Amino acid sequence: MSDETIFDKIIAREIPADIVYEDDRALAFRDINPTAPTHLLVIPKRRIATVNDVTPEDEADLGHLFVVAREIAEREGVAEDGYRLVVNCNAHGGQSVYHIHMHLIAGQALGWPPFPR
Repeated sequence: MSDETIFDKIIAREIPADIVYEDDRALAFRDINPTAPTHLLVIPKRRIATVNDVTPEDEADLGHLFVVAREIAEREGVAEDGYRLVVNCNAHGGQSVYHIHMHLIAGQALGWPPFPR
């Protein structure tokens, strides 16, 4: 696999992060450049670079991210009003860290489409 990512370093506690959830398969922490009042990243501990690299063996770990996101949304008090889950893939999709991750964005009304045309 390619060079270590910033997320690998967060998992290894080599750099600090505001961690809000952790178990043996997933880690969630606050985004350092939030786009909304609540903006967290939910990542698998086992690195998968992009959605294009997902295999059937990844199904349980990636499905687990949705369970974690639901739990975090409840804890953060945003579940009832609603939230957005975003996964970007490669450069044109907006991915900047090549360790698959889910953005949990909430705390305000979110429009659609998510980006101006």
